[in-house]
Amino acid sequence: MATGTSAVVVQPMGDWDPWLGLPIFSLLFGIGFALLLDSAARRVPRPRLVLLRRLGTLLAIGLVHMLLWPGEILTDYAVVGLVILLPSTWLPRWAMAGLAAALIPTALIFGGGGPLLIAGLFLLGSALVRYGVIEQFDRSTRGPLLLGLLFAASLACTLWAQAGMRAAGATTHLSSLSSLADLLLVGVYVCGLLLLLRTPLRPALRFLFAPLGQMALTNYLTATLLVLAADHILGLPIGQSLTTAYWTAGAILTTQWLFCTLWLRHYRQGPIEWLWRWATWTHRPPLARARTS
Repeated sequence: MATGTSAVVVQPMGDWDPWLGLPIFSLLFGIGFALLLDSAARRVPRPRLVLLRRLGTLLAIGLVHMLLWPGEILTDYAVVGLVILLPSTWLPRWAMAGLAAALIPTALIFGGGGPLLIAGLFLLGSALVRYGVIEQFDRSTRGPLLLGLLFAASLACTLWAQAGMRAAGATTHLSSLSSLADLLLVGVYVCGLLLLLRTPLRPALRFLFAPLGQMALTNYLTATLLVLAADHILGLPIGQSLTTAYWTAGAILTTQWLFCTLWLRHYRQGPIEWLWRWATWTHRPPLARARTS
């Protein structure tokens, strides 16, 4: 959209806000960061320099992506990672967990999300790795079940409180309660998925989600190009119709899944992931899979 002598790219998704995805990706980012630190510590004498390069590269990618999609999340992730997550690696795990426990409710009370919530979830993910919770959850059914029930009970209480406040006409803390309900709902989803992965559905779930997950950064960036193409070239009313937005999202996910599945048959990781790994470790990793005769 042009304004005077300047032009800005307007996001065609309108007010549609995929907030529910933010906690999942933020928690996973913190988990992945801690696992990468462990891996780097075994491979190089200065592991935090590896993490610094990784976050710096992500910041550069995010700044370029921002030209197409203002408000994108990669820049926030990189900045929060540099300011909060990287320095936290010098803290004991109890301090990291304590900071997470302080930042998450603070974010919900005063802002409903944003960088504070991202920072809290980053720290929570890293703390879960350092306490060995992730490893235990990977082998246990009881943990996800109990935690999922706790999330579900807390969600029911939160929704009940919301309904009571609306009935009484009290709207002061509704936004915070709504954000808390979203966060608890995400917890229920994640625990439910972990439980499903302990069932015979595991191969089917891996078949559906693994290709997209292995190329998550590539998919995130190419989704922007596809959404902008659907809006500006095809003229789809994505920003005006939630139904159109959902159909477009479904079509994009299907296209990306097919592309990822075919790509990963021949290559070890996605093209952007490969470049990111190259910049992280400063040596060119193999991309093509070894051919079997």
